[in-house]
Amino acid sequence: MPTENSDPQEQQPKPILSYVWDLPNICSLAGLGCTLLAIYFIILGVYAAAMIGMIWAVAFDWADGLVARRMKGRTGSDRLFGGQLDVLIDIVSYGVTPAILLLSYGKFEPVFLLGAFLMLAAGVIRLSYFSTFGLADGSKYTGLAIDNNNIALVFIFLFEGLFSSGVFSVILYASCLGLAALNVSQIKTPKLSGNPVNVFLLAGYTLGMTVIYGWKLL
Repeated sequence: MPTENSDPQEQQPKPILSYVWDLPNICSLAGLGCTLLAIYFIILGVYAAAMIGMIWAVAFDWADGLVARRMKGRTGSDRLFGGQLDVLIDIVSYGVTPAILLLSYGKFEPVFLLGAFLMLAAGVIRLSYFSTFGLADGSKYTGLAIDNNNIALVFIFLFEGLFSSGVFSVILYASCLGLAALNVSQIKTPKLSGNPVNVFLLAGYTLGMTVIYGWKLL
């Protein structure tokens, strides 16, 4: 029941599209656009371009949290909507995209379906657990946060040219299974994206990977 001190903005939700103009949500949607480009290039088999899309998806994901924490005047519904949007985009960026990457690099052979499913399932379970229980002790994740999936895979793909496609497909398969296991493990990992220093480190990593993979495209 509303009280005299209730915020009228909290009693009725705003129009759906009005939330899009919230700056953190713009960052989230920009990351989703990078993810779509990554999936597009994965399907085409242009993996260098896909890696650029995957790492920029992480950069925009981290940026939305940093922007949200610095903005003033955001309502409770703004924060709740942004949190839900972020989780849904994370499923696509760090669960669906790596699964499609594994399938594509494995030439869509049926044996790669299991690995793709396990990675996607681990991501969904990981996000569901976090949405339910939040951070352990208020500062650490339980299990490896799934944005690390993209960070790791983009690094691993640097060595793709050193192996035959058959050998690297095995390396990629094992890497995806390892990441999936870490996603749902009981290890405690710090919330890297909450530290501005880590954001700058990721920015450097993103720009470096963009240059390297951009060079590979030339």
